[in-house]
Amino acid sequence: MVRPNWQMWSGVLSDEQCDRIINVCQKYPVEEAKTFSGDQGDLRRSKVRWPEDQEIGAILWGYTQKANEIFGIDVEPYASIQFTEYLGSEGGHYDNHHDIDWNRADGRDRKLSITIQLTCPRKYTGGEFRFTEVENPPLDALKKRGSVLVFPSYLVHAVTPVTDGTRSSIVAWFEGPVWK
Repeated sequence: MVRPNWQMWSGVLSDEQCDRIINVCQKYPVEEAKTFSGDQGDLRRSKVRWPEDQEIGAILWGYTQKANEIFGIDVEPYASIQFTEYLGSEGGHYDNHHDIDWNRADGRDRKLSITIQLTCPRKYTGGEFRFTEVENPPLDALKKRGSVLVFPSYLVHAVTPVTDGTRSSIVAWFEGPVWK
């Protein structure tokens, strides 16, 4: 059996759930996004917030568990949650990257990444999530507000520049023992 490279649920979160997530997240301090090296250079241009909310965490973990029934990856139910805003006025984007910091020394790695699309696709232009090495999910399904995507953190992916409006999403990384 060939395992899929990702699992997606299109538009499964309601407008009310998406609005609640945005409202909760906007209460946290905003930061310029960085990369593992602590510098973003031109690789990444976005604003981030780091919410700590059990309800958001439970949603993320629930979909990660569903996906992991297929993936079978050793992960634990705790994740860093990042609320990301890509602003069209700033050309918000995140060029090709993976979500694993191979220089960590604590015996842990990010294993499964999850993203939830929070913005209606009519409210921004650009900002398309793309994998570089594997087949992409259908764009219209992925851009639908409330869509959830789970994938192994080692897959290289990007968010193309937002040219108008603001694209908001939640991302999180579920960890486990180092990849072997």
